Formats: sequence, structure tokens, C-alpha cells
Amino acid sequence: MPELPEVEALAEFLREHAVGHAVVGVDVTAFQALKTVDPPVTALAGLLVTCVARHGKFLDVDCDGLHFVTHLARGGWLRWRDDLTGAKPVRPGKGPLAVRVRLSPDEDGRAPGFELTEAGTQKRLAVYVVRDPEDVPGIAGLGPDPLAEGFTPDLLKTIVGGSRTQIKGLLRDQKVIAGIGNAYSDEVLHVAKMSPFKIAGTLTDGQVADLHDAIVSTLRDAVGRARGLAAKDLKSEKKSGLRVHGRTGEACEVCGDTIREVSFADSSLQYCPTCQTGGKPLADRRLSRLLK
Repeated sequence: MPELPEVEALAEFLREHAVGHAVVGVDVTAFQALKTVDPPVTALAGLLVTCVARHGKFLDVDCDGLHFVTHLARGGWLRWRDDLTGAKPVRPGKGPLAVRVRLSPDEDGRAPGFELTEAGTQKRLAVYVVRDPEDVPGIAGLGPDPLAEGFTPDLLKTIVGGSRTQIKGLLRDQKVIAGIGNAYSDEVLHVAKMSPFKIAGTLTDGQVADLHDAIVSTLRDAVGRARGLAAKDLKSEKKSGLRVHGRTGEACEVCGDTIREVSFADSSLQYCPTCQTGGKPLADRRLSRLLK
């Protein structure tokens, strides 16, 4: 699933490549992905792409004040096309293509654009055409952005204070903190040397400060690694930059211990026992607590 660093990189990529082009047309093949009807998607035709922003994991393409907003969900991705001239017409229900956005030609006569695709059978990719990004329910309910200036240790202390939620779940809650998902929550907790099952409200002031530093440094480092890469290269960069997530059975690069996993119904988490849980393996999903 694309998280804050990848979506920020996609936003930067589109700022460089799409801003200044007019929208020629938007072709929707996965009709279940389009979550709004007013304004209609056809209203984007002829409008100029003026800005591209990110709201948590949402990508927002501003077209003369009308916003094309997408959430890529678990299996979605954005694919840039330097030239859509001669591209085959879209066919609803065929293949991973969900949406194609065609842009006006550049100075070389090429007609660029981008496509939203979604792999897998769980179709959760979402597209909205709205007059204000806050009209998107998921954006209206977002918590603070962890890369914003206002995201301070004091704010994080307020967020975790009194919470009986496990810290892993709290970090993933978009209404609490925007943009962090399964992968980067694993990475943040590894950097902070903190168990994913630790109860958020039990963190000391020192642990809150460490967690804040881990959140900001992990995300900024990931954004920095992704900056300047083509959209097609972001997935592989993300995977290569992860230290624990998706690396079950490998050696922790910090201490050398074996990275372990806890599996759930539709996801899993990875962690290092030596770095994060005092050397003790975590219980399975039925217990959700440390083994004695």
C-alpha cells in the first residue's frame, strides 16, 4: 500500500510533469472506483492542472479549482505515460486499469497523461471529483500530518495520552495521525525501539520524544530517498529501504537478531525482538501480548 512517502513522491512527480497541462479527458474503466457524481468527471476536461498536493495518503490534483482526488488503497498505483498518442481505448472491466487521465500535448507534440491501476481482487481504489478536498470524507477526518511544522512532541504526547490502544494500531489510525500505514509503522517502531503491542497511554515523556523523532526521521528519510524517482521506480525503492517490514527471517541490520512476524487476518507486522521487546517474541494474534 502506498503510504505518505510514496504519495508525497507521486505528488512531487506530478508537480513536475503534469502542472501546466490541460486535461483533455478522463476515462474511467472501473466505475466502482468513482465515488462522486457532482461535479461529473467530464467537468475536468479543458481545465488546467495548477497544483498537486497530498493529504495523508490522498493525492490531490487541482485543476483550476476543481480537485481530482484519489486514494490508491492497498493494490493501487499511478503510472505515468509520456505519450498516450495511439494508446488503445480503455475497456471497462478488462485488466488492472481503473482510470486514465489524458493531458494536452507538450512542446514535442507528445500527449502525456497518467493511469491509475489496481492489482488484486479487492477493489478499493477510490477517485473523487470535488470542489473542495474537505468534501472527501477521508480527508475531512484526517489527523495531523507528521511532516507538518505543527506536529511536535507535545502534540504527540496529547495524542497518546490516556489511550488504551496498542501503539502499532494508533500509528496506523488515519484519524489520529495521517499518512502512516502498516509498513512505516513497523519501521518507526523499530527505530524507536518500541514493541508494537505497547499501550500508547503508558509511554513516558522520554518515550514520546523518541517516538516523535522516529516518526519524523523515518518519514523524512523515506521521502528523501523517493524524491526525483520516476513513479515506476518508487515501489522497488520503498522495499529496498525498509529495515524490518517484509523482512521476516532476515537478520536485523542493527543487532543481528532474526526479524519476526505476527500475522493477522488481513495483514502482518514485523519486528526485531532484541531491539524492541527485550528479546522476547510476541504472542500470536489470539493472545496479542508478550509471551511470558
